[in-house]
Amino acid sequence: MRALKKKPVNGMKDILPREKEIRDYVTGVISDTYKSYGFTPIETPCMEDIGNLTGSKGGENEKLIFKVLKRGEKLKLKEAETEADVVDYGMRYDLTVPLSRFYANHANDLPAPFKALQIGSVWRADRPQRGRFRQFTQCDIDIIGDASNLAEIELILATTHTLGKLGFGGFEVRINERRILKAMAGYAGFKENEYEDVFITLDKMDKIGLDGVKEELVQNGYSPKVVEKYVSLFGVLQDNDDISAGLDLLSGHMDGSMDEEAAQNLREIAAAVSAAKSADFKLVFDPTLVRGMSYYTGTIFEVAIPEFGGSCGGGGRYDGMVGRFTGHDVPACGFSIGFERIVLLLLESGFEIPTTPQRKAFLIEKGYPKDKIADIIKEASEERAKGINVLVAGMNKNKKFQKENLKDQGYDDIKEFYRRDAQ
Repeated sequence: MRALKKKPVNGMKDILPREKEIRDYVTGVISDTYKSYGFTPIETPCMEDIGNLTGSKGGENEKLIFKVLKRGEKLKLKEAETEADVVDYGMRYDLTVPLSRFYANHANDLPAPFKALQIGSVWRADRPQRGRFRQFTQCDIDIIGDASNLAEIELILATTHTLGKLGFGGFEVRINERRILKAMAGYAGFKENEYEDVFITLDKMDKIGLDGVKEELVQNGYSPKVVEKYVSLFGVLQDNDDISAGLDLLSGHMDGSMDEEAAQNLREIAAAVSAAKSADFKLVFDPTLVRGMSYYTGTIFEVAIPEFGGSCGGGGRYDGMVGRFTGHDVPACGFSIGFERIVLLLLESGFEIPTTPQRKAFLIEKGYPKDKIADIIKEASEERAKGINVLVAGMNKNKKFQKENLKDQGYDDIKEFYRRDAQ
């Protein structure tokens, strides 16, 4: 008989006890902090209708959906002509699309505005790499029903406060506005129906640099004159990431083509966040920030932690998403923490949970009288009532190795029960 495969499928992983403890701790900090800002926990299914996932402007993520075959009589492979003939559901690739459907379905039963907290697994058929898996946890907070930039301010403050409580400092929150992205593209001479393709190339800036963006846009058939005018805008801001000063520079360079309402929106957000922040971070203007999903309509932001060297969270405003379910747009804005990357950084730094309960282990020798074991169980229960974690286990032949393993797991107090003492 062929042996079953003991390794998890590619891009997914088993979680060992130490990592699981840290994940649970991080989840607790995130949940408690977000609740203190008035966010309410909800839960949505892991699968969505395939039409919801592919029709939500999810950008490249729509190419990474794990699709679910129809079942039973509905699945007719021999008669299938298109994918739609065999697929009806898909595994969610983020928590934003499910939340929008959730709100559209339950809006009458929810407060306005609604502040949602979601923590759950999502799936993407991506290329696995450091900090990137095919199944991973997302932690999202969203505010639905608030058109003002108070939503962005609250989201940024809550997220950065949480990261600060987890021990992170000196990081950046990069911020931009989709309306400014469009104004810059329009000023350069791109047509409106070309914007999203241009932004796909711009989104590669951190990988291929300004010259690479310029080269790719020309290769894609755009006018060299238009491309040159476009990339010159980023050169203006190359050494200035201050939000107010950067917006002033950009506005002056664009000869009246700047979306001043969007620029003022960013100034107001920056002023409020800088005045109220509790964590050690810098809010910077990044005109190259795109965020991959085209469902974003306004402010967009991203967290960059130096230790990781890449994004560790992000989000933005998506005022048109709920309307795709109801026909009536509802203002919405969200922020997602890069949970897996946060856990990775904590593991690599040797992080120790600061509030670990005391742990005791009771080891029972083989042959210990069965009528006396109840006394040990009772003693363990009394210790647990005091808030102590107690492990009750049989004593191994190699007791020394067993005790070393227990101490590695944090069981510093080990009590041994021998049958000779129970007589």
